[in-house]
Amino acid sequence: MHGVLVVDKPQGLTSHDVVAAARRLLGESRIGHTGTLDPMATGVLALAIGRATRLVRFLSASDKEYDATIRFGVTTDTYDVTGTETSHTGLTPDIDAVMRGLDALRGDYLQMPPAYSAKKVQGQRAYELARAQRDVTLASVPVRVSRVELVEVSDGTARVTLTCSAGFYVRSFAHALGELTGTGAALAGLRRTRSGDFLLQDAVGLNALDEGRGASRVVPMEALLRDIPAVTLTPLGRQHVTHGRELAATDFEAVQPAQTRTPRPEWTRLLDAEGSLVGVATAGTSPDSLHPSLVLI
Repeated sequence: MHGVLVVDKPQGLTSHDVVAAARRLLGESRIGHTGTLDPMATGVLALAIGRATRLVRFLSASDKEYDATIRFGVTTDTYDVTGTETSHTGLTPDIDAVMRGLDALRGDYLQMPPAYSAKKVQGQRAYELARAQRDVTLASVPVRVSRVELVEVSDGTARVTLTCSAGFYVRSFAHALGELTGTGAALAGLRRTRSGDFLLQDAVGLNALDEGRGASRVVPMEALLRDIPAVTLTPLGRQHVTHGRELAATDFEAVQPAQTRTPRPEWTRLLDAEGSLVGVATAGTSPDSLHPSLVLI
């Protein structure tokens, strides 16, 4: 079994819990996820299976979409409502203040990850240091929020939907919104509705795997990485790929453009005559040549 299975992660489970369950229910040891979700979060968790595990670095680099609920008037050490309360104002900002805060958090900027995160500090997870009450020093990372919309404000909470880059922490976004509005805030609910090409409407629950319906929902290898343009290899070109040899222009044909709005032209998918994905290439050393950086056969 090779490809990606999109799971609707239930609340209360870690991403690792879902991977462990999928390994057991599908009888496949080679499974990895393409982007961690916190235990309180639900929604799209794309699982790479078999040879697709070698594509995780490409799959996890895609942008994400979320539906988030943010509670005002309180802050916590984890930046969400599951953490220990660190301040309580009991204040709720008016809608104009919320809109100004969201405007400030749109675009490209540096974001500080939460202390309770999976980021590594000198070989240790930040959350392990934080739980041990040790100092956690993290570096800000560049992020992008390409879209953020306010859905509603009610009962001291705001519900927003947003599109963001990989590595973005919605918990940090909620905390920052609380600082900008002057009320404090913590993330109260989170649902991931998209991860790259994988949509919530295509996701299956863990019960589907338990009932043996998971295998039929696996996205095949040839349908992955649609944001990367593709070429079709000649028989000789396919043979060259198996040996990791650089491909000349005569080794491939039928260039296909990327099929998404945000293409990654620095990479090229390598398809054989049957349309199977056999590798991923970068530009070669000479014009129009390609170098197989990842070989899947």
